[in-house]
Amino acid sequence: MIEKHFIQQGLKKMMLEKYLEPELRSAGFIGVDVVKTPIATRVIIIVTRPGIAIGKKGKAIKNLTKELEEKFGYENPQIEVQGINNPELNAKACVDRIKTLIEKGYSWRSVVYRVVEDAISNGAQGIEVVLQGVLAGKGNRAKHERIAKGYMKKAGEQAYLVDYAKGVAVPKIGAIGIKVRIIRPGIVFPDKRKISDIVKGKVDVKDNEKVIENKEGVETKTESENTEVSEKPKIETQNKEGVAEEVKEEATELVEAKSNNKGVPNESI
Repeated sequence: MIEKHFIQQGLKKMMLEKYLEPELRSAGFIGVDVVKTPIATRVIIIVTRPGIAIGKKGKAIKNLTKELEEKFGYENPQIEVQGINNPELNAKACVDRIKTLIEKGYSWRSVVYRVVEDAISNGAQGIEVVLQGVLAGKGNRAKHERIAKGYMKKAGEQAYLVDYAKGVAVPKIGAIGIKVRIIRPGIVFPDKRKISDIVKGKVDVKDNEKVIENKEGVETKTESENTEVSEKPKIETQNKEGVAEEVKEEATELVEAKSNNKGVPNESI
């Protein structure tokens, strides 16, 4: 069955992500994508710090290619490392940042507010960070904290446009669950569009069409005027030729009349 083949590929990709996440944690591992070609298998690794993932003289990449061949059975794997321009607008990168700083002993409140402000300053439409776990200290009850800023969509089909990631930080106090949702600057939701903008767009299109029509009308007029101007000298030349022909005909008639008069005697004589 074809369905089993796709399920096996998905499970294989999940196992690969679980394997690469601890290996490339220092490089800021975000995700992996596998593309099969007739010649080789491309493994695209997305990280926040590509230099650490590649290693000195590409040693880390060479070791990874050998392990992918042996453990996962990929034929002739070719690893490509891609970096991210704005890690502040990536939910997985934000989760890893919060996780590492909390595990190092920083206050969760200062870390989360710093992440929220960085995302908004980089152009995010909205961000939400939810923490659950032992936040106050050792021996205290688990708490639920939500810190959000901007616009956020959680329900309906439009929620798939929101970048979502989750993780778990394990400091000495106890486990803390982390959830991050980010709406990137280039995303446009259908319910955020205004009718006035749509109407203005239609009016602008009509105005442009009128301008084009007016330009075409002016061009046709100028063409007709040019044709009229070009036809006028033709008519004048034709008239001049007609007058010249009439003058020639009159001259020939006078010459013939004179020749006739010379041969006929005068009756008076």
